[in-house]
Amino acid sequence: MLVGQFTIGGMTCAACVNSVEGILRNLPGVKRAVVALATSLGEVEYDHTVISKDDIVNAIEDAGFEASLVQSSEQDKIILGVAGVFNELDVQLLEGILSSLKGVRQFRFDTTSGELEVLFDPELVSSRALVDGIEGGSNGKFKLHVMNPYARMTTKDVGETSNMFQLFRSSLFLSIPVFLIRVVCPHIPLLDVFLLWRCGPFSMGDWLKWALVSVVQFVVGKRFYIAAGRALRNGSTNMDVLVALGTSASYFYSVGALLYGAVTGFWSPTYFETSAMLITFVLMGKYLECLAKGKTSDAIKKLVELAPATASLVVKDKGGNIIGEREIDALLIQPGDTLKVLPGAKLPADGVVIWGSSYVNESMVTGESAPVLKEVDSPVIGGTINLHGALHIKATKVGSEAVLSQIISLVETAQMSKAPIQKFADFVASIFVPTVVTLALFTLLGWYVGGVVGAYPEQWLPENGNYFVFALMFSISVVVIACPCALGLATPTAIMVATGVGANNGVLIKGGDALERAQKVKYVIFDKTGTLTQGKAKVTTAKVFSRMDRGEFLMLVASAEASSEHPLAKAIVEYARHFHFFDENSLTEDAQNSSKGSIISAWLLDVAEFSAMPGRGIQCFIDGKRVLVGNRKLLMESGVTIPSHVENFVVDLEESAKTGILAAYDDNVIGVLGVADPLKREAVVVLEGLEKMGVRPVMVTGDNWRTAQAVAREVGIQDVRAEVMPAGKADVVRSFQKDGSIVAMVGDGINDSPALAAADVGMAIGAGTDIAIEAADYVLMRNNLEDVITAIDLSRKTFSRIRWNYVFAMAYNVIAIPIAAGVFFPSLGIKLPPWAAGACMAFSSVSVVCSSLLLRRYKKPRLTTILEITVE
Repeated sequence: MLVGQFTIGGMTCAACVNSVEGILRNLPGVKRAVVALATSLGEVEYDHTVISKDDIVNAIEDAGFEASLVQSSEQDKIILGVAGVFNELDVQLLEGILSSLKGVRQFRFDTTSGELEVLFDPELVSSRALVDGIEGGSNGKFKLHVMNPYARMTTKDVGETSNMFQLFRSSLFLSIPVFLIRVVCPHIPLLDVFLLWRCGPFSMGDWLKWALVSVVQFVVGKRFYIAAGRALRNGSTNMDVLVALGTSASYFYSVGALLYGAVTGFWSPTYFETSAMLITFVLMGKYLECLAKGKTSDAIKKLVELAPATASLVVKDKGGNIIGEREIDALLIQPGDTLKVLPGAKLPADGVVIWGSSYVNESMVTGESAPVLKEVDSPVIGGTINLHGALHIKATKVGSEAVLSQIISLVETAQMSKAPIQKFADFVASIFVPTVVTLALFTLLGWYVGGVVGAYPEQWLPENGNYFVFALMFSISVVVIACPCALGLATPTAIMVATGVGANNGVLIKGGDALERAQKVKYVIFDKTGTLTQGKAKVTTAKVFSRMDRGEFLMLVASAEASSEHPLAKAIVEYARHFHFFDENSLTEDAQNSSKGSIISAWLLDVAEFSAMPGRGIQCFIDGKRVLVGNRKLLMESGVTIPSHVENFVVDLEESAKTGILAAYDDNVIGVLGVADPLKREAVVVLEGLEKMGVRPVMVTGDNWRTAQAVAREVGIQDVRAEVMPAGKADVVRSFQKDGSIVAMVGDGINDSPALAAADVGMAIGAGTDIAIEAADYVLMRNNLEDVITAIDLSRKTFSRIRWNYVFAMAYNVIAIPIAAGVFFPSLGIKLPPWAAGACMAFSSVSVVCSSLLLRRYKKPRLTTILEITVE
């Protein structure tokens, strides 16, 4: 299965989105299709053996929309920008070079855009070798750069905005003379005489208006007819249908009135300016909407700009000696490349420092403001800024595997997703246009019949007007003032802005549904180790209950724990190493270059039959005797008796918020280790803040009850679940969900993944460089509990904004349609001409987008404000 991303042009409201999604989902080989109105993007998961990307593009275009592929999950395709192609001979040279390159399967060069699409075999040729081969084959004549798909999308957005502005400007340029002919010229005698001059069957003024408006209606306004036609062809209706209907009614009535006057001599007033002004205002609204929608996607643009365009590749010979440097396109970096990063430059890829030391500003990726020291073997993230010293880094993750790419992917996926609240807008959109057209017909019949039967005085009619024209203007106003766009944009634009704001604050949101659930959270369940605590366990006590001396005891326990990956095991090994004054720096160079296992074997005992027991501890054999290191449960299940004086010592440790680890050798307890994991400094105030927000915190841990309750007392949590196995955490989550409550789980995303998946809102905290956590709905980049409050607060603010958007969009239609229909005309004399109705409609969708853009001003909540603390 491949995932392709397509730009889809011509969508105006939720009805268009539903139509395109329906078409895509019905295609053979398409497994999933999601279309977003706010970004004009579609994401399609498809079987490339059944359907190709060109078939998908053709299906969208056959439905009357514009489509093009932006990017695909294919690993064997690259799109390059080629500079230096000026004529047909150059094209032939380029094609000749490509044909001779080994591994090139297929290629296509677009002479207009200068883009070269190459399909190649990654096993035979790499993308960098491909670029080097083309540039080398042309003797430097051609210069190539990899086309960034996000940059191409930005160019497309700018092009669409520019095109809309050109249409608006043309329409305004043609509409102003029509407006002046109708309103201003009759008051200027010389111009009035010229306009009244008879030229054939019509006056010069009528000829001019007819000619100018025809261009506006059918040339500038052609897009409305095309879009309306495609919607009707697909069995749906949208805003374009209403605009085409309203402007056509006004235009063709005016043409009819002219022809009727020429034949009978009875001249009725024409309303050409209504049609022209309508189209002008609608296009102005569309232009402003394009500008505003462009602002909502600023987050992705900023993330894309974090990555540098080029990188300095350190060139080495076969012996690994540095022989030079060369500048390459950052998108051509390969795993294993050595890259040089100068002070002040951006790191071009994820990797590991292999030479040098420096401080790196990672705030743009993790949200952590303090610079981080990077030395040899320190991991680095692409897109962050090197502050002081020069570094050599070895690239480890590139392309879609890089942290920055995954952040962009997460934000993009979130912006593509639909919140459940969007279903309401989709339903309204499906019935909106038929309802409005029906109301317009009733308006037309009501006013026309009312006039014929004398229900209102003739003085209300316009000069030289009749009941039909009077009724028609009201019905046209109803058609054009109704706006389904505002409803369709209410949710996606707010979610786009919110996900972008979240990313800027180190909170990655995986979708609109996660945002919607988070604002209703009642319980937040915290894992203890690494979430409420710092996750940096330290041995504080080592008590021997046998004839062994302390050194022998620590060596035995450390030998047993050395093969375990558990944080407590690592703390024990580290403590034992310090006790023995074992210093890794004193190792010979050969020993340093050897594996971890051989380093350990230099001072630890040989271990056999090692096995880890989740939630209990470890078991192994040393010198043929069984060694157990873990909690009470491990020893009791293994048939080892715990003496009362040892039990009392462990109880004292647990009551002081330490974890007691028992060690047994040859089925006899030989000692106890006390391990402490300090609380995060912000834990107490964050948990108090959550309670102030109406959210109840709960702690779940695999630790024993005494330690758990001691930690809970320290942080102020009332509800504690202890001695819970990793798999049992999901059951704890479900127990809180039984009464329908929304439950959030905060964990480190590794052993907590079952609980993160079971929770309504899973939050993986401190994910740093490991952000691809499938189970979580939120990824909190910083290892800071304050981001839990930020995540909940942002979701609440976002959905408050969405509700306001819906209230405005609904209220606008509920109030505007009766005014346009003339309901208040008899009593208050309020009448909305069609051109004014068009202006109102244009501004309704713009105002909803601008309302969503207010979320860009979001500031993280201050704990002092939540806790009502006054800072002197």
